[in-house]
Amino acid sequence: MYKRRLDSVREHLAGAGAELFWSSAAANRRWLSGFTGSSGAVVIGREKAWLLVDFRYTEQAGAEAPPEVEVVEVEEIHKGIAALCANLAVRKGCFDSRHTTYKNYQKLGELAPQVEWLGVENWVETGRGRKDQAELAALSRAVELADVAFTHIIDMIKPGIPERELALELEYYMRRAGAEGTAFPVIVASGPRGALPHGRPSERRLAAGDLVTMDFGAIYAGYCSDITRTVAVGHCDARQRELYNLVLTAQLAGIEAVTPGKTGREVDAAAREIIQAAGYGANFGHGLGHGIGLEVHEEFPRLSRTSEVMLQPGMVCSVEPGVYLPGWGGIRIEDLVLVEEKGCRVLTKSSKELLVVG
Repeated sequence: MYKRRLDSVREHLAGAGAELFWSSAAANRRWLSGFTGSSGAVVIGREKAWLLVDFRYTEQAGAEAPPEVEVVEVEEIHKGIAALCANLAVRKGCFDSRHTTYKNYQKLGELAPQVEWLGVENWVETGRGRKDQAELAALSRAVELADVAFTHIIDMIKPGIPERELALELEYYMRRAGAEGTAFPVIVASGPRGALPHGRPSERRLAAGDLVTMDFGAIYAGYCSDITRTVAVGHCDARQRELYNLVLTAQLAGIEAVTPGKTGREVDAAAREIIQAAGYGANFGHGLGHGIGLEVHEEFPRLSRTSEVMLQPGMVCSVEPGVYLPGWGGIRIEDLVLVEEKGCRVLTKSSKELLVVG
């Protein structure tokens, strides 16, 4: 597994005429080396790979890194990279420009002035976009944890309960069920606050007639899930049901459009055109979805109005249209889907029926 991942980067090295690539981005580092610590760098040469860590992580790195990656204890990461460059007589090296600060770029230039440094993007992320079976198993378990949390929280939703209490219970329940943590801070937005797509939970208490949007996810074995459901408290009126059905229709159309060979732009359009035709295009301002894996928001594949990323089997992404009306509220429905050879499979199992609870 790790050899295949390392070799995918080596193909880029050969194409760039470079001898070495390094990244300190946590997700890339983990994907390439198995290391779950919070500090370190993975360095890939034409034939060998190294994981550079300081004293705090030497034992952990030794236990987690595969045989294909040699663990090297260093006093300081950039000095360690410079030493490798000197030992290997590197003349052209590449770094992960999306995750490297200008300050660290300057530092490496001073420590290894003989090296021509080239900033590159997505050498690792493109490989991460297509999940293998082990990754899919971890991701699927993360989805299950979010699903059971939604089933659990339904019984707690009632007039008078604060948004913040629902968010705390969702996090606690997922952790108790086996999650390593939440994939992102839990979102709970009720009533008029539902117009905030990323509304953090407040002390606002739910009232009868509210719509409540809950967006949350679990982490399992490093992999994230992401689910959004909108429910009604006590009762719902005709407009709420009409807009809910609009968003659901758009979401189902987006899911149907998730097939190999489609671009993210084409899938986004399949859902967006339905909302626009109903006159709410201006109220759906974000992209239809995003890739997911070791990070909750990944570029491959991104579903948006400008994305030319082509869907491939093994990719996992969210499909999450929404309509947000200031002063009134909002509705979003989100599932995770796996791109397969002839379409896609929805991983999220929670009901998308408009539930009236409490």
